[in-house]
Amino acid sequence: MVAINSVCVEFIHIIFIIILSVLYIPATSQPVSLTVNNFDQVVKNTEIVFINFYADWCRFSQILNPIFEEADKKLRTDVPDAEGKVIFGKVNCDEQVQVCTRHHISKYPTLKLFRNGNMAKREYRGQRSVDALANHIKDQVADQVVEFKDVDDLDDLSIKKRNIVGFFNVKESNTYAVFARVASILRDDCTFHAGFGEVTRKERTGGDNIIFRPPHNKPDMVYIGPLTNFDLLYAWTADKCNPLVREISFENAEELTEEGLPFLILFHDPSDTKIVEEYTKIVSSELLMEKNSINFVTADGLKFSHPLHHLGKASKDLPLIAIDSFRHMYMFPDIKDMTAPGKLKQYVADLHSGKLHREFHHGPEKQASHDKLKLHQQPPSQTDPPESTFKKLQPSRTRYTILRDEL
Repeated sequence: MVAINSVCVEFIHIIFIIILSVLYIPATSQPVSLTVNNFDQVVKNTEIVFINFYADWCRFSQILNPIFEEADKKLRTDVPDAEGKVIFGKVNCDEQVQVCTRHHISKYPTLKLFRNGNMAKREYRGQRSVDALANHIKDQVADQVVEFKDVDDLDDLSIKKRNIVGFFNVKESNTYAVFARVASILRDDCTFHAGFGEVTRKERTGGDNIIFRPPHNKPDMVYIGPLTNFDLLYAWTADKCNPLVREISFENAEELTEEGLPFLILFHDPSDTKIVEEYTKIVSSELLMEKNSINFVTADGLKFSHPLHHLGKASKDLPLIAIDSFRHMYMFPDIKDMTAPGKLKQYVADLHSGKLHREFHHGPEKQASHDKLKLHQQPPSQTDPPESTFKKLQPSRTRYTILRDEL
C-alpha cells in the first residue's frame, strides 16, 4: 500500500512539473514563447503583453527578432517596475497556426498589444528600433488618466478630440479603479481626465460622476449606469470613443485601409466643422446598416490634396464626397444632394452593384435603357475612373511579408 502511494505521489509530482513547464513564465528579459497551450493564460493574467507574430523564413521577421529582444532588455533596465506587469511575447506562426489564425495575422511580422486580456484595436506600426519599441511600452505602462486640479482646466480641452471626464470623491475608490481600467484599454481612442475631492464637489451632487465630452463643442453626455460595473462602463465608453464616422490621417491610414472596406470620404476644409456634422448626421441616420461593408471617413482636403488631384479637383472645390473602392475613385456628383433623403444611401448601393463603374464608362443607365440600339452602335469607352490613391497607404511591402503574396 505504501509503495502504491509513493508511486501516486511521484506521478502527481511529474504531472505538476509538466504543467509548470507549459505555463511557467521565466523572469528574464528574453521574450516568452507563446503557444496554443499558454497563450490565453499569459494574456489574461498579465497587464500588458506585447507580442511579435513572426515566421522564421520571413526576412523582415529575421531583422526584427533581435531588435525585439533588445527592446525587452532595455524596457526592464529603464523601468524596473515593469517586471510582473509587462511581458514581451513571441509567436512562431509556422508552428502555432491556430493562434495566428485566431488573431487574423495576415502579414509578418505583426506586433500586437494585449492589455488586461483585451487585444488593442491598433497594432504597432511605429519605428522598429530598440528605443522606439521600448518607449512605446513605457508609454503603455504610464498612467494615461490626466488629473486636473481645477474644473476650469476642462474648458481648454481640444475640441477635435474625444474626452472622457471623471469626477470622483477620492482616488482610492472602486469607482475610480473601474474608470482607470477602462481608460487603460481605450487609451488609444479617447483622452481620459479625472479630478478628486473638493475640486469636483459641484459635479458630484449625486455621487461620483462620469461624462463624455464630444469634439466640436457638442453637449456633454452623462453616463447613467452603475460606476462599478466594468462591462457596462466599458461598453458605454467604447461606443463614445469609437465613432461611426472617423477622421483619416497619415497616422491611421494604414490601419483603416487594412480593414479592407471601401471608403466613403468627405473631403473638407479643416475649418468647416458644420459640413462634418451634417455628414455624420446623415451617415448615422441612413447608413448605419452599411457599417460592415464600407468605412465612413472625413479627410482634411488640404492635407489630402493628392486624392483631390486624381479626381480633377483642388482645395477651392471643397467640400466634396467620393468613394475609394481601393481600385478606383468615384465622385459624388453634387454635395448639395447629400441631404436629399436616400441619395447618399443609393450612391453606396450603386458602388456595391457595380453601377458606378458601369456608368463611368457608358453614362447613366436610364438613358441607355431607352436607347439600347444607340448604345450598341457606339464603341465602348476607353476611359477609366481615377485610380485609388488610398490603397497606396496600405501596409508597406518594404517592412512586411504580405501572406497572400507568398502563394
